[in-house]
Amino acid sequence: MYIKEDLILPQHMTFHELIVNKARGKSGPLFDFGVTEDVRLKQDARVEKTDSHAGKVVERHWYEKNKHIFPASRWEMYDPQKTFDKYTIS
Repeated sequence: MYIKEDLILPQHMTFHELIVNKARGKSGPLFDFGVTEDVRLKQDARVEKTDSHAGKVVERHWYEKNKHIFPASRWEMYDPQKTFDKYTIS
C-alpha cells in the first residue's frame, strides 16, 4: 500500500494519473513538481519552502494489524471526488 499525506492511494490509479489530474491531499497537492527558488543560493532560512512529505509503503497485513494505532489511525482512502478546503487534524 502507498500512503501519501495521510491518504491511502488506490492500487488501480497510476502515479501518472494522480500527477496529471493534480490530485490534492489534506494539506495541499499530493505531487508538486513546480519550479521553486533554491534556498541554498540565497542562503536565507526565512524563505518558505513548499516541500511535501515523503510517501510511505506498507504491507496490507501490517496496516490491518496496526490501523488503530497512530499514524495509521489517521489514514483514509483517497477519494478523487472529495475536496479538502482546510487542513484538519481530526
